[in-house]
Amino acid sequence: MFILPSLSAGGAERVISFVSQNIDKKKFQPQLVIAGFEKDSVYDVSNVEVIYLNKPRILTALPSIVSLIKKNKPKIVVSSISHVNTAMSMLSPFFKKTKFIGREATVLSKRSNEKKIRQWSPFRLLPNGFKNLDALICQSHDMAEDMITNFNIPEDHIHVINNPISNLPDVKPLQPFTEVRKFITVGRLTEVKGHLRLLDILSKFNHPFNYTIVGSGGLKDAILLKAKELGIYDSIEHVPFTNEVNEYISKHDLFLQGSFVEGFPNALLESCVVGTPVIAFNAPGGTKEIVENNINGFLVENEEEFLEKLNNFKEWNPEHVRASVVKKFNKNVILKQYEDLFENIIHN
Repeated sequence: MFILPSLSAGGAERVISFVSQNIDKKKFQPQLVIAGFEKDSVYDVSNVEVIYLNKPRILTALPSIVSLIKKNKPKIVVSSISHVNTAMSMLSPFFKKTKFIGREATVLSKRSNEKKIRQWSPFRLLPNGFKNLDALICQSHDMAEDMITNFNIPEDHIHVINNPISNLPDVKPLQPFTEVRKFITVGRLTEVKGHLRLLDILSKFNHPFNYTIVGSGGLKDAILLKAKELGIYDSIEHVPFTNEVNEYISKHDLFLQGSFVEGFPNALLESCVVGTPVIAFNAPGGTKEIVENNINGFLVENEEEFLEKLNNFKEWNPEHVRASVVKKFNKNVILKQYEDLFENIIHN
C-alpha cells in the first residue's frame, strides 16, 4: 500500500505514482491510497488500483487509512513526505504484521528555517517522528546523513534510492549557438528554489538572453518585480505549471538551478534526459549526484562562479548529456532497488 496526501504536481507524487504502477506485478500487488481528491490529480495512474479518500489533509484521512490497513492487511505500507511518514510511524505499533517504510523528500534539517512551510501539520510537533518506521528511503546521500545525524535514525534503517527517469522523451538535436542565449528554470516559485539570486546573476550577464521560468507559487510577484528592478524584465518569460516541461527544456541552451537545498531535483534530471546541460549550485541534497562537471553541466560554489560558467560558451553534445544520467537513473535500475528493499524487509 502506497500512501500520498495528493496527486498534485510534485516530486514525491511523481515518483511514488510511478513506482506503484511499475513494480513487478508478479511479485507484488500494489495499491495507491490518496488522502485527497481525484480532481487534483495531474498524474496518470491508470496502471494501478487507486483509492481516493477525498479528505483535505492526512490528519482527517487517518481513520480511513486505518480502516484500509485493517481490511487489506498489506505486508508493506510505503509513505512519502515527512508529515505523512510521521503519521505512519504513529500507526506502526498497532499493526505488528505490517512493515512501514517512509520516503523522505528533502534534507529536512535544512528546510526547517524556511519562512513559509507548504503544509503545516500537528505531526511536525512530535519528537523523532520517524522512530517506529521499519525503514526510511532517502533520495540522496546528503539526505541519509541528515537523517542519521539530526534525527537519530539508525543507519541500518536508511536506504538511499535515487529518483528514477520515468520516461525517455526524444533527445534534442545538436544545435549551434544563437546570438540570444536561452536559459530555463523549472520549479515551484518559493524562496528555497533561489530564483531571486539567479536574477541577480543574469543582470550581470553581458550577452542578449531569454530566461524562461516554469512553475507556480507564492513568490511569482516578487520574482517579476525584482526582474523589473534589475532591468531584465523584458528578457523574462513566466510559464505556469505545464505538462509540456520537456518540450520547453529542449528548446533552451542551459537549465539554471538556484536552489539553496534540494531533495533530488527531478526537473534538473529531466533537463539532462532531453540533452540540455545544467548549471547548479552545490547545495545540500541530490544535485551533486546528478551533475558531472564538463559532462552534463557545471556544479558551482557561489554566484561569481555561476556567472563565469554562464559566460563559458561550451558546446555540449545532447546525446552525451543524456547518457550521463540514463546509465545511473534509468527506471530498471531504480525499480529493482525498490523491489529488493521490499523483498528484504518482508523476509528479514
